[in-house]
Amino acid sequence: MARRLKRLRMMLQTVTIAVVILALLALLFFLQQHRTSPVSLPYSVVTTFKDNPAEARAFAWSTDDSEAASVVQLMPGSEASAWNTDVVLTFQGQTTLLEINGNKIGTHKAEATGLMPSTTYTYRVGSGEAQSWSVPAQFTTAALDDTSSFTFLNLADSQGVTEPDFKLWGNTLNKAFELYPNARFVIHNGDFTENADDPDGWRYLFEQAMPWAASIPIMPVVGNNDVLKKQGSTPLTARFNLPDNGVNGVAGSYSFDYGTVHVAVLNTEEEISAQTNWLDADLAATKQPWLVVAIHRPLYGGNTYKKIKEWGEIIDRYKVDLVLQGHNHEYSRSYPLRDNKVTGAADKPVKDHVGTVYVVTNTSGPKFNEKKEDQFYHAVHFQNDKQMFAAITIDGDTLTYTAFTSDGSQMDNFTVQH
Repeated sequence: MARRLKRLRMMLQTVTIAVVILALLALLFFLQQHRTSPVSLPYSVVTTFKDNPAEARAFAWSTDDSEAASVVQLMPGSEASAWNTDVVLTFQGQTTLLEINGNKIGTHKAEATGLMPSTTYTYRVGSGEAQSWSVPAQFTTAALDDTSSFTFLNLADSQGVTEPDFKLWGNTLNKAFELYPNARFVIHNGDFTENADDPDGWRYLFEQAMPWAASIPIMPVVGNNDVLKKQGSTPLTARFNLPDNGVNGVAGSYSFDYGTVHVAVLNTEEEISAQTNWLDADLAATKQPWLVVAIHRPLYGGNTYKKIKEWGEIIDRYKVDLVLQGHNHEYSRSYPLRDNKVTGAADKPVKDHVGTVYVVTNTSGPKFNEKKEDQFYHAVHFQNDKQMFAAITIDGDTLTYTAFTSDGSQMDNFTVQH
């Protein structure tokens, strides 16, 4: 009897083990048949202007999934509530594979349109799947037909490699917003990273720009370090959602309006002649009282870039107020210039469109160049080996430009008056 019970127990144990094994195999088979890819979270979120800043806002971000959908959701207000209510607006975007040197990145772009002017929105970006969303951020649309005073910021050449390199750019941006917390947008004059084909550099760049990049538009200029031989300026333009009103086929050429200013952005690295005709037509079409041009290689900086001489002739023709430049990694401000001649003083307001002022706001990154020789057009020219930024305030008939170091020390100031 005892032996039979022992055999029975052993048989039951064997059956139990077999059942467990079969159950585990069945579960494994089920999981294999129903397995899903892990959710790829958004990173490097950045907002830009693409259409009317009072009624639209554009977004771009990256993921490790080039097949994930691109979705932006937003709701009025400065705090997120339930994302499944009737007040939530949802917009579908586009996803593109960015493949460079074997690195595959999903780049995502979407735009929210039909928004209310002078309104704060909370938004998030993702694929639309649960747990795929970015941390909610806020932005505020511009006022409709706003002619009030406003400030925007200018930096250049963040151009780093390592994470500590980009902390310099981040510290500079933080100081700029500490001094000008209501700045409406940022113009970056190119050379975002040292190596455009290094995805880590781009990721460090945007990480150090947070939270600003997710809320305040960063409008980029293509620099020489942002361009690759085969991909051109794609490493930059794939990561920003930009206006499509520039030269057809020339990425990084575009223009936009904010308040009373018109900004024309040019790409000094590609198709210069095609952009010459576009710049002429763009400046002829605008009715804005203030005209700003943004380029990377300078017309009048520490040195000059002769290939874009014709751009200078168009800038003269339309009496552009200010040209923002990069590339030289030093500080340079010109006298007012017209037809390659000095037309005003260094320490007096530039009045009645007498000339255009050209500036290079040093660097916001780790690299400094030795100060170049002074030229006839230099009103202010120095190398202080400090990261710098500029604040440009437009208030009615006066534009005020003020340059600072990253510790907040003022280094230069001038005004333009209409």
